[in-house]
Amino acid sequence: MSDFQTNLNKYAELAVKVGVNVQPGQILMIDAGVESLEYVRLVVKHAYAAGAKLVKVNLADEAITRMRYDLAPDDSFEIAPKWTAAEREELAENGGAMLAVISNNPDLLNGVDPNRISTLQKVSGEALSKYRQYVQSDKLAWSIVAVPSAAWAAKVFPHLPENEQIPAMWEAIFKAVRVDQPDPVAAWQQHIATLNDKSTYLNSKKYKALHYTAPGTDLTIELPPTHLWVAADSESERGTAFVANMPTEEVFTAALKTGVSGTVSSTKPLSYGGNIIDNFTLTFENGRIVDVKAEQGEETLKRLVEMDEGSHYIGEVALVPHKSPISESGILYYNTLFDENASNHLAIGSAYAFNIEGGKAMSREELAEAGINQSLAHVDFMIGSAEMNIDGITQDGTAEPVFRGGNWAF
Repeated sequence: MSDFQTNLNKYAELAVKVGVNVQPGQILMIDAGVESLEYVRLVVKHAYAAGAKLVKVNLADEAITRMRYDLAPDDSFEIAPKWTAAEREELAENGGAMLAVISNNPDLLNGVDPNRISTLQKVSGEALSKYRQYVQSDKLAWSIVAVPSAAWAAKVFPHLPENEQIPAMWEAIFKAVRVDQPDPVAAWQQHIATLNDKSTYLNSKKYKALHYTAPGTDLTIELPPTHLWVAADSESERGTAFVANMPTEEVFTAALKTGVSGTVSSTKPLSYGGNIIDNFTLTFENGRIVDVKAEQGEETLKRLVEMDEGSHYIGEVALVPHKSPISESGILYYNTLFDENASNHLAIGSAYAFNIEGGKAMSREELAEAGINQSLAHVDFMIGSAEMNIDGITQDGTAEPVFRGGNWAF
């Protein structure tokens, strides 16, 4: 077996044993693109070896997706995918697990009528809202991993000959998810412990707010009184540990919906809706986004913010040191799964219920009362750099260093 095949097999095993942590008798659903079939087959093999009762694979093809946007009638984009929602809700309600294998072309929908994109995103978000609530309260084990596609690899490594682009992407992904190490599962266990040390410290501080300063950024984010910082691993309703994002370098919590004020500037491009949004700033008053500016993709960004009432606010607040493997690689992935793990980031839209005490068991009304934002949207965008400082503001107003020069200050 070649080194590549060995690493590919280890990567599939990692997704099954650490990512979704498949349990005996469990149903696993996989969403994937046709480019990832070789990898998906290995995942299926490892899932059955782990005792899965059934592995259901949903395949998509980006060429066919683009055809719909170019050729379908306008009312095609008003069809809510209720069948997809029902399948996922049933999976969650029966203790299943969900794995997404992404290989997106960041420019797939470049030039498409933005009305078509925003309409479909909204109706899909509405149809899948119940399932999203399940995901955001950890009712099921879920994870996201990535494999290269030709279009994505060409975007990331345009300077390389075509035949070297996908191999370079594989090498970068294997390193980012620690597959290049002798025992990836053990390496992940150590990594999770390190991140948990940071979340434990932050939970002991119970900061009232965070104050961010950097070029183009002066932002204060209040935190709910009962907020919880969470690191790499989570626990499903049935008590199964899982890792939602592979790779992950973040420690994150929820913002107080109405407690965000000031201006924040992006530091990396955001791939959203098949388009790139770049060099943008958001201004907040009493939590609400009141001004949006972008050098590229401004209309797409404005449509995201206008998706619903909750998309005018932020949910997630995530801390990632500038000195982290993905950041130090110097690779811009044009994919949030990777780029958010090279940079401090925020998420437009919904917060995770598990980021406040008792949140997993709360109703939507109780979460709202606790200051947790809810929305059809949850879109991470990157704001960190080597020039960012963050202070934790204590209950008595004292400022304590959390980040200095883009890295942990404790």
